[in-house]
Amino acid sequence: MTMNRAENRVSGQLHYEAEPDWLTRLRKKGLNALSSLQLPKLEKTNLRRWPLRQQGICRKPELMMSLDELPQSLRKWVYSDDMLVQRNSGPLIKHLTERLQKQGVILTDLETAARQYPELVEPYFMQAVHAEENLLTAQHAAHWSGGAFIYVPAGVHVETPLQTLFYVDESDTLFMPHVLVVAEERSSVTLVEHTMSSLDKCAAVNQAVMEVFVGEGAAVNVVSLHQLERDSIDLTYRRAIVEQDGRVNWLIGEMNWGKSMSDTASILKGEGAGSDIKSILVGSGSQTMNITARTVHIGKNSPSDMVIRAVMREQSTAILNGITKIEKGASGANGQQTEKVLMLHPHARGDANPILLIDEDDVKAGHAASVGQVNPEQLYYMMSRGISRVEAEQLIVYGFLAPVVAEVPLEGVAAQMQALVEQKLGQIRETDQASLSE
Repeated sequence: MTMNRAENRVSGQLHYEAEPDWLTRLRKKGLNALSSLQLPKLEKTNLRRWPLRQQGICRKPELMMSLDELPQSLRKWVYSDDMLVQRNSGPLIKHLTERLQKQGVILTDLETAARQYPELVEPYFMQAVHAEENLLTAQHAAHWSGGAFIYVPAGVHVETPLQTLFYVDESDTLFMPHVLVVAEERSSVTLVEHTMSSLDKCAAVNQAVMEVFVGEGAAVNVVSLHQLERDSIDLTYRRAIVEQDGRVNWLIGEMNWGKSMSDTASILKGEGAGSDIKSILVGSGSQTMNITARTVHIGKNSPSDMVIRAVMREQSTAILNGITKIEKGASGANGQQTEKVLMLHPHARGDANPILLIDEDDVKAGHAASVGQVNPEQLYYMMSRGISRVEAEQLIVYGFLAPVVAEVPLEGVAAQMQALVEQKLGQIRETDQASLSE
């Protein structure tokens, strides 16, 4: 197999060490498309106004041999013995228990997987998210680094969760992890994907892609938790292609402090394929978020559900787009969606845009959306039972988010998600309280 070398600095050139020819050709395809593509056009959000920096320097750390070498600030986010940690542009730790290795399960960084398992990676890589969709996907195809490859053979059920943790702690750093999950027929796996920045003043742009391929009768659960700091921008595409009788369950926590754009989509390709998308986000300060969840029904008798809950504080803004598309021929499909926004300040803004696109007659589809403030009658009732106003407001907010948080399959992950929600909400400020009492 022929290998190619490239530079370490991203400046319109490829920058990676030895890799297969097919992967270099794909990078060049993305690089060549850059001059002809535009930034994606988002509903009520202009990405041209965002301070999208150049990709930066490819910084790869020295590989650690043990989880014990991780600093305590990161260890507290580790939920599993089967995990991969990426720092900045490359892997820091890779660990998979011997039991799973014997079953044929693979968990490694994507660059290594492309060299060692090309027959498993090449048929799927950049096939759910395509390089030429827009400027962001082309940049990602050309410059992605590190990432993770998860492979589960046919009939194998991974009982314990796998985890990937991506973090950036240096500015002017290339941060473009790509996660590729391949679950063969009748297999099952749960992946906890965690993306964060570990320094308050670390300005970075995360251009991430996750591709999930669910084989016939397989089940994949994805918990995706993002918590980048205020000076960082998060641009994330998540996409699953689901075959006959397969199922993908997304549980997403958008806990970033800066500008965020995410697009999560399930393509229900096979008959009986199913999808469940649950997402929560908490806005604070002056941050802007544009969050899209999409389900495309292609196969017959394909069920889907979508629930998005947003809590908006201060001057934050969120655009929530829920899109259910039922293609011609997808008879028996059933697509449901709900978007709800709770605003805690008069200057906060939340727009819920439920969209149904139906090209088939014999289907079921429905949507619901609401935008509003804390119900004063609920506050009065709780305060009449001796609960303080601040505690009552917090309980109402946590109850508002509970339908999503309660679905977290792992107790440790649920506790961390709850902690992040509390951190973002903090003590409701007097301005918030005043607005709620009006």
